[in-house]
Parts: sequence; structure tokens; C-alpha cells
Amino acid sequence: MKRLLKRLKFDEKGLIPVIIQDIDTNEVLMLAYMNKEAFLMTLETGKTHFWSRSREKLWLKGEESGNYQQVEDIYFDCDADTLLIKVRQVRGACHRGYWSCFYRQMKKEGEVRIIGKKVFEPGKVYGPKETIEKTYEALKRHKK
Repeated sequence: MKRLLKRLKFDEKGLIPVIIQDIDTNEVLMLAYMNKEAFLMTLETGKTHFWSRSREKLWLKGEESGNYQQVEDIYFDCDADTLLIKVRQVRGACHRGYWSCFYRQMKKEGEVRIIGKKVFEPGKVYGPKETIEKTYEALKRHKK
């Protein structure tokens, strides 16, 4: 796994952008960032892990909602500075309840249309922050 890391170019903050795409439809579901630890955890577990730039911490996609992403294929671009991960998405990728984070379309006239399919109600799936912390602690213990 360390050999794979050496091939990738992480930016000055230690991050690499990751495009997440549905394995069956090729629909782009989301864009996120990984650091080296998130990349290695993704390889080890087969589920996507990311680095949250706003919360400045590692997170497992679906840790709170149960909307996990099962990794099927991993690609990197010609410059080795962007990843494309094809996944089997559980329920929906967007924390606002849509299948894809790209559920809005902008028109030239400035109009914004919702074109995506809402697949769950966020208020019914996201639990208290303590649940997230317990999940990470369990993952860390399991990793050791």
C-alpha cells in the first residue's frame, strides 16, 4: 500500500481531491478530499474515508447516516493528483438527502433547477455527534 501512496501527488496541505462516481450509472456523486490516512483506510476497509477540511478530521462516509460507499474501483489521473473512485452507494451520497451532491442545475439566465432525486430525509438519519466519535474510536481500536 505504501507503494501506491508514493505514486500519488498530495498537495501542500497533504490532500488529494477525490471524485466519487456510481459504478453502475457513472453519475458523479460527490467530490471530497483524502489525506494519506484516509486513502489507506479506504484501501483497508473497502469503504470511503475522507479528510474533512471544515472539521479538520478524518471521517468515514456513512458513519452517521449509514449511507456508506463500497469501493469497487480506484483510478488516478495522468498527473497523479486526482483520484476517481467508483462505488456502490447505499441510499444517497448527499447529506441533504439527494442521491448525488450535484442535484442542482444552473441555467444561463441564473435560474437554478433541482434535477436530482431526493432519497432520504436528513433529519431522520443523522444522529448526535457523540455517535460519530464512538464510531471513530471503535475504528481506531479495530485498526490496532
